[in-house]
Amino acid sequence: MRVRITPKSSKDAIDGVEETADGPALKARVRAVPADGAANAALMKLLAEWLGVPKSSVGLAHGGKSRVKSVEITGNVEDIEARLAARLGGVV
Repeated sequence: MRVRITPKSSKDAIDGVEETADGPALKARVRAVPADGAANAALMKLLAEWLGVPKSSVGLAHGGKSRVKSVEITGNVEDIEARLAARLGGVV
């Protein structure tokens, strides 16, 4: 899934979905700075907590130095899709 990250924010949060040049992406804000992978690590932790999956299930697939990243979530596809739909129902 695509995620557009804003580092150095006042709080860690998922703020819905926005259009990017590559298509729709989750809007995420993290407090961490974009140095030494801190913002990426904070994003993985935020997504895991937001979706209610183990941190080990969330990984960065592409875009380590980009604001728009591809994130891979492993596990039961139907369960993850249901969690994502439920969470986005209250944020979009």
